Amino acid sequence: MNSDGTQDARGTHTNPVPRPAGPPDVPAMPPRPPQAPGAPPMPDGSGFVNWLRAPRPDAAPGVWRFGHRPRPAEEPEEIPTRQLLSGALIAFLVGWLIWSLLQNGYLGGWWWVPLNLITPDSWRGADSELGETGTFLVYRGYELLVALAIMVGVARLGRWSEVWRRFVAPRFRRPAPQEAPPAPQDDPAQWNQLRAAGAVDAAERLAAEASSGLMRDVDHARILRAWQGVLSGRHSLATFSSAVLQDGAAACLHPSGERDLPARLARHDLVTGQVRLGTTVEDARNPYAYRGAGLALGPELLGTSLVAVGPAGSGKTGSVVWPVAESLCLHALAGRASVVVVGAAGAGLGPADAYDVVVRIGNPESVHDLDLYGGTIDPDEAAAILAEALVGDLADPHPGGDSRRSTTVLAQLLGPFRAVHGRFPSVPELRQLLDGAPGPRDALRKALQEAGEESLLRELDARERQSGHPGDVGSVLADRVALLDRPAFSGFFDTSGQSRPFSLKALDHPVRVRIDLPERGHADASRILARLVLAQFTASVAVREDRSLFACLVLDDATGVVTPEAVRGIQRLRSAHAGAVLTLRTLDDVPRPLRGPLLGATGCRMALSGLTPWDGQDFAEVWGKEWTEARDVTDRQIIAETPAGKALYVLRRVITGNAPTARAVTVRQVERERWSASELAHGVPPGHAVLSLTNVQGEHAPPLLVDLRS
Repeated sequence: MNSDGTQDARGTHTNPVPRPAGPPDVPAMPPRPPQAPGAPPMPDGSGFVNWLRAPRPDAAPGVWRFGHRPRPAEEPEEIPTRQLLSGALIAFLVGWLIWSLLQNGYLGGWWWVPLNLITPDSWRGADSELGETGTFLVYRGYELLVALAIMVGVARLGRWSEVWRRFVAPRFRRPAPQEAPPAPQDDPAQWNQLRAAGAVDAAERLAAEASSGLMRDVDHARILRAWQGVLSGRHSLATFSSAVLQDGAAACLHPSGERDLPARLARHDLVTGQVRLGTTVEDARNPYAYRGAGLALGPELLGTSLVAVGPAGSGKTGSVVWPVAESLCLHALAGRASVVVVGAAGAGLGPADAYDVVVRIGNPESVHDLDLYGGTIDPDEAAAILAEALVGDLADPHPGGDSRRSTTVLAQLLGPFRAVHGRFPSVPELRQLLDGAPGPRDALRKALQEAGEESLLRELDARERQSGHPGDVGSVLADRVALLDRPAFSGFFDTSGQSRPFSLKALDHPVRVRIDLPERGHADASRILARLVLAQFTASVAVREDRSLFACLVLDDATGVVTPEAVRGIQRLRSAHAGAVLTLRTLDDVPRPLRGPLLGATGCRMALSGLTPWDGQDFAEVWGKEWTEARDVTDRQIIAETPAGKALYVLRRVITGNAPTARAVTVRQVERERWSASELAHGVPPGHAVLSLTNVQGEHAPPLLVDLRS
């Protein structure tokens, strides 16, 4: 069964997705041990059950929810330690002085008046009715009451309660007791949702697998995904129950048969779907509720797309791209997502064993090929995708620009060729047609005449009339296609059916794909292929039948990829339950008119350390301004008017070295940038980033300073 509870149909799919057979590029690292070295292994599944039962309270967007302890929205006013302790000591000394003066009669006997008013005369004097002991108790009790009143007053003035809370109480605090296991009806390890639906036997089997240590986090997420298919009516309860009773925690496996990745480098929580990227810094510019909390991303945030900008070596690939790709691969194994990771060969995007399909363009050992036309059979759709890849960067960079002329030229050739040959042209054939070589065009014309395709003949005639005229884009298309018609790519982009091409139409399934681009020696061709993958991705996810599966494209280097059509495609991903992750070394790699639309189309924006001031200016503009409290402090020198005052001020200046001044403080509300261009360029430490977030529900987090190394 697949992760969604259906039978595996990969063998009947028009574009199968087999496992790669080539050797991995990067040696797989050994998995991280579940506990400290030297500790004996757990005999049962208590570790997994405790992980499953851990609290995950609701939190603001981007907060790592696993074990999170919410903080107040506003920072409480905390008195500095020195000021607090000195104030408490001074208050104690004042209270002691007052009590001493009362006891020694320096303040008179007025404080005995209340006692004299409430006690009869027979209780006072040597012949008191209470006797010597009773009189002693009355008078000493009253003195104690007055002393307590003085102590309460000076304790409130000296904030003794806060001193106790901050410095004394923690030393007597007992260790927090271990949380009691939840009630059976609230225990997630008991699979109560299955019991309520009548699948008691399946719930018992899964609970036993969890308690015995045979279940993993991916298994839990995968089975929950299959159960959601049952609740939605896509699959039957009987099929699900029989699969669970037969295979237990290994039920509803991913088509690859794998239950985990070869290794994990980041922290993941598949209950919430988050991957931890770092820790929000304890900085005054961060909201108090975020300070010290973990920063994490999940599908609900990636669904609005992410753009990360930072120079080489700032940590884009290691701290952002690979953790996100690793998380999406885990989601794919759980049947929740499909992911396509695109980057240069050897860029550190994970071992080949972590993916189902690895396309190494330009590498003769590559098992898979890339479908140049995205698996479509519509010539117009294929022409639009191919035109965007070939000359999308040459279109008018303003948001209204497009490449419709190039699309028309390609459609005039692709339609007739497919009608004759039943397939689209290969790269060499397409180059010959665009160059206007007489042999291929004459052969194509003759075949169309024999088939009686009059409408397609008119298309071909129109292409011949336009070719060679000034302003014809056919020659530009031919030059771009020539970049793909190189000896290094001779075995790729085959359309004869003899290779194993991968098409992004396969994103209807939870598939993990990595595409290695040949940036070394073929930089221009790599940019064309990156635009091709992005165009195919935005076109494919919009027509998926099952949109409950999250689809994400991770593009490690988006240099030369951002075009007007690409920006429009990214804007449409949110409604298709899909997202894109783009990284750039600088915003200068994006045409100036498209920088604002790109940052506006993505809900998550990240500026890493080392940003240039002009790049920081674009982020500062998109993050906007906020109202803040500004305090202006003015020191005014005091001039004495009397001889004694002048002498005192001279003595004070000799002792302190400063002239006596009077300080005036002005507080006002001003509107300032959340992060200025100068702060982004010079105030972000190495290994840090400033990140703003927006989820698919519209909730957003302001720009946060995050430590990506913790």
